[in-house]
Amino acid sequence: MRLINVKAFLDIEASFRQRTYSKSKVNFLADHDDATTAYAILSHRWGKEVDYRKMVKLSKMDEEGRNELRQRDGYRKVVDSCEEAAKDGLQWLWVDTCCIDKRSSAELSEAINSMYRWYENSTKCYVYLHDVDDRFPSEPDDKSFPKFNGWPEWFSRGWTLQELIAPRDVEFFNRGWVPIGTKAQHAEDLSMITRVPRNVLIYGLSSHRPCVAQIMSWAADRTTSRVEDRAYSLLGLFGVHMPMLYGEGKGAFQRLQLEIIRMLNDHNIFAWDPERKARRAGSVLAEDPSWFRDCHDVKKMSSCAFMEELRRQFTPKGAEISNAEGEHLNVFSVTNGGIQIWLPFTPYSDHLSVCRVALACSLRGESGPITIDLVCADEESTHSRYGGTRESLCPLPGLKFQKFYLSYRDDVQRGCITLDDRTIFHYGFKRCGSYPRQVANNSISLSLLTHDPVVAVYANDNARVRFAVGFDDRVGREPVQVFWDEPNVPGKTWPTWEAYAEVVYHEMRSTRSHALRVLKLSEGESSGDPSSNSSNSLIKHVRLPRSICAVKIILTRRNNGNHMVTVDIDRCTGCCHSPLEWRTLEHHKRTRFARSDGNTAHVVYTRTEFGRHSGTILRV
Repeated sequence: MRLINVKAFLDIEASFRQRTYSKSKVNFLADHDDATTAYAILSHRWGKEVDYRKMVKLSKMDEEGRNELRQRDGYRKVVDSCEEAAKDGLQWLWVDTCCIDKRSSAELSEAINSMYRWYENSTKCYVYLHDVDDRFPSEPDDKSFPKFNGWPEWFSRGWTLQELIAPRDVEFFNRGWVPIGTKAQHAEDLSMITRVPRNVLIYGLSSHRPCVAQIMSWAADRTTSRVEDRAYSLLGLFGVHMPMLYGEGKGAFQRLQLEIIRMLNDHNIFAWDPERKARRAGSVLAEDPSWFRDCHDVKKMSSCAFMEELRRQFTPKGAEISNAEGEHLNVFSVTNGGIQIWLPFTPYSDHLSVCRVALACSLRGESGPITIDLVCADEESTHSRYGGTRESLCPLPGLKFQKFYLSYRDDVQRGCITLDDRTIFHYGFKRCGSYPRQVANNSISLSLLTHDPVVAVYANDNARVRFAVGFDDRVGREPVQVFWDEPNVPGKTWPTWEAYAEVVYHEMRSTRSHALRVLKLSEGESSGDPSSNSSNSLIKHVRLPRSICAVKIILTRRNNGNHMVTVDIDRCTGCCHSPLEWRTLEHHKRTRFARSDGNTAHVVYTRTEFGRHSGTILRV
């Protein structure tokens, strides 16, 4: 590692102040072995820093350029750190900003892979809290630190997690470089702020080895400037080494998890989102450390304890699980077909493609193992994480062991829907949001793995009217459905749009396939109207009860599987001359003014939770 010679640097700085410097080359940077050298190390939040290139040219600069550089906060931190190191009798100092030549990708990769070890082997670590004016904070202060949950910014950064845990001797300094305590002195406060157990802070990871999910939970709310650094900043905490590929985005965190799986037999890496908040379907790997936020109390179970709990909780009377079946639990591996793993499972009686599997981990204070749901994703029997609700599913009794191939790739999309709802704003409506997937750039992705519906919610707050549009791609379902909410009555609580959308989503998922012959969105064909096979556009009209508004849906199909759905608002008096079932746009244009035969459009209303109604439009 490249280190700063403390005495040489301070001598150069003194010569700058006394104007006795010369432009002869003075070398204050040297390479040393971190295992045999006593050195101090700085941990800080980056600001206006001085990089390696500037530092090596320091003595060669003209006076104006050098004075500008010496006024930077980054330079002052190096000077103050050197002064502290000199007081502690240390000859060498490492600062990440100027001891790494970031122009070299090889050097940067080596530094990132070695950084945890460098902090761990340091004799003293100085933590500079640039936004603390006085003493170490012992309780949240939203006034002083409004952007970081009431704590100094240093505690919100991804890289500083390992910089807190790895060094044995850590001393904190405030803005004026006044010492405000050590890690040992503030262990209780630090544990409260970071959720890192006190024993880990004082004695390190080796003394109290937490499970993968728990370590991930410590990083859940931390941020980095580059998305890849969300993963790279965790390498040392897991003892993992891998090349840096800036530009891979969230793929870095996927690679990190795969490297952890190759090294550790730890089922809890699959236990992210134990409270099922994300409703994510697809890869069994988490997309981001934040998905482990609720895993602080997850702990690993030994094979013996796991098997005993399986026998106690999941095995019917008279049945038995042999220890031979449990022997497979100790090994799982990454293959090109997925993560090969043996797991105890039971299918759901009313959804045989979905099964519940038990993991060899539990929540602290609970004896039973954590379970997750998997869905068979393709004909090769690759299983993916199931993102739907389990409330409507009924697991069969008993457990059996089976070899699974778990998908570690992102969900393959069936197609995209481009949503055009621009004109609804002219009628006072707005799109509140969507569930469970967000509509990004007016595009909705449909899932090949789980055929998960997507619900978009619209509301007119002034008229107290709200409706939802559900997008579905399962056989036997209407591809686009409209649901309306009971009008908001003054004095009564109107559920949030998120709660409303979730209820619509669950209703769409739980409703069994019916006999309606409807259009199959992903295949671009309509069996309900043979003539529609020659048309790419269909239209439907749904009146909102107790309102003069109706929702008009136009579906434009495309051969590449990417379709457009237009959501518009019509003024409607209840006569409903517009089509109440899917019709081709050409047919609608020919017949929209021809309804003089006295036929009546019939609508079947179903009252559901929150006073919402869903309408299934029958044939006129």
